[in-house]
Parts: sequence; structure tokens; C-alpha cells
Amino acid sequence: MKHPLEVMMTFRPGTRGLAVMAACSLALTACSAGSLGSSDDAGGGASVEITYLTTNQDQDVKEAEQLAKDFHAKNPTITVKVETRPGGTEGDNIIKTRLSTGDMVDIFNYNTGSLFNAIAPQKNLLSVNDEPWVADLDENFKKTVTADGQVYGAPVGGFQGGAVLYSIPVYTKLGLKIPKTWAEFMANNAKIKASGGGVAPVIQTYGETWTSQLFVLGDFHNVSSAEPDFADKYTKNQAKYATSPAALKGFEHTEAVHDAGYENKDFASAKLPDGLKMLATGKGAHYPILSGVVANMVATYPDAAKTVGLFALPGDDASKNGLTLWTPGGLYIPKTTEGDKLDAAKKFQAFVASPDGCASQNTAGAPTGPYAVKGCTLGDDVPQSIKDMQPYLDKEGSSSLALEFLSPVKGPSLEQITVEVGSGIRKAKDGAARYDEDVKKQAQQLGLAGW
Repeated sequence: MKHPLEVMMTFRPGTRGLAVMAACSLALTACSAGSLGSSDDAGGGASVEITYLTTNQDQDVKEAEQLAKDFHAKNPTITVKVETRPGGTEGDNIIKTRLSTGDMVDIFNYNTGSLFNAIAPQKNLLSVNDEPWVADLDENFKKTVTADGQVYGAPVGGFQGGAVLYSIPVYTKLGLKIPKTWAEFMANNAKIKASGGGVAPVIQTYGETWTSQLFVLGDFHNVSSAEPDFADKYTKNQAKYATSPAALKGFEHTEAVHDAGYENKDFASAKLPDGLKMLATGKGAHYPILSGVVANMVATYPDAAKTVGLFALPGDDASKNGLTLWTPGGLYIPKTTEGDKLDAAKKFQAFVASPDGCASQNTAGAPTGPYAVKGCTLGDDVPQSIKDMQPYLDKEGSSSLALEFLSPVKGPSLEQITVEVGSGIRKAKDGAARYDEDVKKQAQQLGLAGW
């Protein structure tokens, strides 16, 4: 399975943590939606069955089955059958093929942002603009499922943040405050290193190269705060990482942490589980990473639910401090769904985009972050680091979408380049210039103007 930042343009954060593949059968084989009972036995109208297609990752299947079960309890004449598909490129191809041949199931879970636009929503999907629940969607999410002014999807799962997970005990022991600027962050690192406790100020796990990208990709809130039109200009080849002072800082920060000697000694070979262990056991103070890994960490180290917190990657301006977000997946209805099945699919979509739907998802497992629906709550027993995300979404201007939701331009070699910069092999400016060159081929393949 390809992990979130490993193939950024196919990543959406509906999957929680690094879940193993589902026990159900492979692509397009139906999984039972649980012991739903017979809608005929429930009485009250004709029964109808709809099929819901989701990915075959374990947590996604659990979530889908729980939603189907709880929805059926409220709508006993409607049964939701869960069907699965692979993730990644293979899953993308299945979605596109079934849409183009008119063979799509009644309702399905798919990406938001650039990949959502790639499945021609105006042609293939049912607009939900007139549905009352659309008014309760978070604006960050709504942007990623909108085409030509029409909204097409409901959110499944929670947001993820590209942020810094930190050790609360280390901060308490040294009397550190949450940094809101990069200078404050580096000052905290200096104090941690000088404390003599053998704690690595910044955990890096370049043994899994996708994890090297967070100082760049998770910094986009700071980029967009400084240059609000960067994403648009970047897509048109009018702005570049190497020549934008704001965008270059992510590479400079990656370099600065290495040059200051703040990384763990085994940063070149350590992998994600090693990084999570260091953080959970207090052997590392900061880990720049996606919040989606929290569920995996807490499953292995339960105490980390209380001992690990989260803060946004700091930039230069404390007044603009905020969190870079990856949105939940989208739940869509194809235009081929008709009649009673369409009515049932609309009811199911509305249920998912409601506090009851969020509560159902909470039952299936700890959320990756705040939900994109007004009135939804995380619950009291979620990890502290996930709770720490909510204030960024509650305060206007304190959260922004990751670049991948605003631009289709993403080169394949970023993770290798950030490993080089973070290892002292390549300077930040050179790394940024190489990445600017790296994105050209993809932009040209997409036929974007200006490339």
C-alpha cells in the first residue's frame, strides 16, 4: 500500500493511520455490511438495497460497515452493501473505467481536489448543491468537491494536518512553550539539545522517504499566508519554489534542522515505526508528520494518547500561524443511479454528512482529525494530538488546504530531494530548483497552460 505523502496526487486522508489491507476479498468483491437484518421484516415501505464502494484498507472497510449498520438502523427499509476496491493507481483506474462505461455502483468514496476534477464531475456525478446539509460543510472541504460552482460530495472521515507532533513530558520538564514562529521552534530545539538528556530535538525517518517532505508540504499554510496567489501562479508556471521566498523556506527549514545537528542520529535509516516509538517514549521531542499516523502510534503505545500533542508548522509571522490541511475523502453519487436507489443513496449521503454520521465513524475508530461537518464532535476519548487540531479549524484564517488540493502540479521526486537536503547532501536552494525542474514533465503531460 502506498502511504499518504508517498504519492501525493493520489492521497486523501479518509484512511486512518497505516492500516493493514482488509480481510475482505480484493477489488470489486462485496463485503458484508454486517448483520443488518431484512428490511422486509422491519416493515414500513418497500425495501431497497444500494451498493457503497470504498477502498479495501482495513479502517475504511470498518468505517463503511459501521455507517451502513447505523444508517440501516435509522432507515430499516434501506440496506447498504459494502463493496471494495484497491487504492492507488489501480483503484483510480477502476473508478474511471466504471464511470466511463456507466457501470458505477450507487454511491462511492473517492478523492477530493485535483483527482476529483480528473473524473469529470460535471459529466459523471450528481450535483448536491440543493441539499440542505451542504450548508453545514467546512469551507476548506467544500472547495475540494466543487466544480463550476456545483458541489458534488459529502465528507467521509476527518481532516489530517501536516504538523509537528511533540512530546508533552519533554515540554513540561524543560518549561517550553508551543512555538508560533520558526525562530521559537529552533530556540526550543536548542534548549532540548542543551538539556543533556539524550533527547533528539527533531525526529526524521528517511528510511521511509515520504516522511521527509513535511517541512515543505506541511508549510503551505505559511506560503499561502505570505503569497495568497502562489497556488494559481504555480499552476500557470508563473511562480516557483526556488524563486518564491515563502515557498523556499520549507527547503531551508529542512536544511537548517540538519545543519544544527537536531536530527536523531539514525535519521538516514530510521522508519516511521522508529519515529513513533521515539516520540511516544520521550526519546524524541518533535516529529514533523501527518496526523493520520496518530492512531497507529496510540494502538502500539496507548499512553501516547495523553503524552503527545500537536502544533502547526511555524512560519515567520506569529499572527498568521496556522495548520496545513489534507481533506477527508468524498462520497459521491454517479448520474447512473436512478429511481428508488437514487433516493436511498441521497439519504445515505445526507446521513454521512451529519452529526449522526460522524458519531458512527467515531464508533468505527479514532478520527484522524476534526470532521468537515458543523455540529460534529470528536468525542472525549480521542488522543490529545487530534484534539489539538480543532482550534486551528475553529479560528478563521488559521487553516489552509495543502497545495495538492489547489494545484495539480506535483513532481515525483520531491521525497528524494528532501532526503538529500535534510541529509546535508544538497543545499536548500539547489533542492528547490531541482524540484521546480521535476514538476515540468507532469505539468506538460496534464496539458497545463504556460508549461
